[in-house]
Amino acid sequence: MSQEIGVAKRYARALFELAEERKTVSETEQQLKDVATVVSDNEKLYILLTSPNVVLADKIGVLDIALKDQVSDIVYNTLQLLIERGRISILHEVVNSYIRIAGEAIGLLDAYVTTAYPLNDAEKQAVAAEFGHKLGKTIRIHNVVDASIIGGMLVRIGDRLYDGSLSGKLDRMNKTLKSQAR
Repeated sequence: MSQEIGVAKRYARALFELAEERKTVSETEQQLKDVATVVSDNEKLYILLTSPNVVLADKIGVLDIALKDQVSDIVYNTLQLLIERGRISILHEVVNSYIRIAGEAIGLLDAYVTTAYPLNDAEKQAVAAEFGHKLGKTIRIHNVVDASIIGGMLVRIGDRLYDGSLSGKLDRMNKTLKSQAR
């Protein structure tokens, strides 16, 4: 695990604990997502917030103008702390870590399902039900389309990867045949 990911997890954990105390876990998650989108979509803002040549007071001034009344004080204070410590570049990892921590706390896991074509709602529900039953959790599906898997699906839930793709099966078959030919 890189150092930045570990730092992001600590920020996310602290923010989650504050949000949980205030019973604003989902609102905080949405605000974090929105802020991360704004920062990543606005290249000039990102450069301003990450540039070592811009004075800290100016960065905080921009943060005040842009977000002070738009987000909760705990989200604002977290952003301010990231800027003060020169870590605003890890904002997306903080958001991802927060989402994982919040999901785990309520028994919700995110599944990244890669398929050769987009899944419809019924297929998403079927995958969520199958993996939810296996893992004893509620599963939220994020569909990623990648035609290179040919067929079937890859399902990533946390650190686990379930490979039911046709390309994965062909690769395993190829390795088996090569090892037996020797």
